[in-house]
Amino acid sequence: MNQMKVIQHRVETLKTALVSHRQDLAKLYSKYTKEERRLLEEGFHPEHHGALFQPITVHSDSDWIPAHPEEPQDFESFYRDPYRKTPNASHNTVYIQTIGSFGEAGVQTDQYVEWLREYCQAFFYGLAVKLLPAVTLAEIGCSFRVNSNSHNLQILTGDLLRFLGNRKPKDAFCIVGITMIDLYPKDSWNFVFGQASLSMGMGVFSFARYDDNFYTRSYAGRLKKQLRPKQGDYSVFDGYYTPPITSTLLLRSCKTMTHEIGHMFGIKHCQWLNCVMQGSNHLEESDRRPLDLCPICLRKLQVSIGFQIAERYKALLHWMEEEQSHSATPEEPSVCQSVLHFPKPVQAFHTSRLWLRRCLDILGKK
Repeated sequence: MNQMKVIQHRVETLKTALVSHRQDLAKLYSKYTKEERRLLEEGFHPEHHGALFQPITVHSDSDWIPAHPEEPQDFESFYRDPYRKTPNASHNTVYIQTIGSFGEAGVQTDQYVEWLREYCQAFFYGLAVKLLPAVTLAEIGCSFRVNSNSHNLQILTGDLLRFLGNRKPKDAFCIVGITMIDLYPKDSWNFVFGQASLSMGMGVFSFARYDDNFYTRSYAGRLKKQLRPKQGDYSVFDGYYTPPITSTLLLRSCKTMTHEIGHMFGIKHCQWLNCVMQGSNHLEESDRRPLDLCPICLRKLQVSIGFQIAERYKALLHWMEEEQSHSATPEEPSVCQSVLHFPKPVQAFHTSRLWLRRCLDILGKK
């Protein structure tokens, strides 16, 4: 494919994908307020200049849609899926488990993980999102290797998933492991961004390749000497390189976490409109995805959790804007080092912030 291809659906197709021909689902749709329906139906005209919801563009044959032909999932097929999981009163918490080092132990690293937790709590508005105490690789006892192409350390996803399964609290809707260490699912694979077991409500994913320098020879995580590590000797991970916490890293991490947790609800890869639930094969494609859901995937999530659409958008906007209000109050000079406040690097979220304001305008909520 030499040129960009725009995936266009007829208005009728998009309407059916959102509302459904089934009477009970159409009736359920009619319970949305007039403003909510107006927002959702903005998705029927993605070709309009400056449309709130844009069409999907495919840039090359290595993009997700040409490489992974899948049946598109409309709202009706999502709703009728007998295997999808819905949170309930006894399983209503998303747990995040950090694995290995996230940078030099300290305040900024802790704050980065806390920012991710808060973002997920706004995105899955109505669910609690909690952090589990961090674990080391030695505590997990996972297999690892040095990748023969990229010369960096990698850990085996299957061992991580087994650990998460044993660690999953009783009230968990799902548990997700996050790490700055590269992953591989089996010896024959080069790497994997993440892996999940939807039936078990758990997944693990890595942010290692979100470092802008990962694919360059100057990448600081490349091992300088030929290591032949012994299984069980985790000292090779001491001083493991972790990418700096930039605005772009935070944005990419937020996208990946919400995309993967979205799958836990039974939401499949989106093929309707530009959406955070689109599949992505590589970083450039992932960066093209917006931070939020198209109307069809938003309805899937809303039905699963039961939030008010405007309240969720307000929570996301608050997460992006709260720094401005924080920084207006100077820190007390006597504040001890351990509670130093690092400003949240939200520069990369600027487009999303403007988009959320437009959505709230339509919903009549400022």
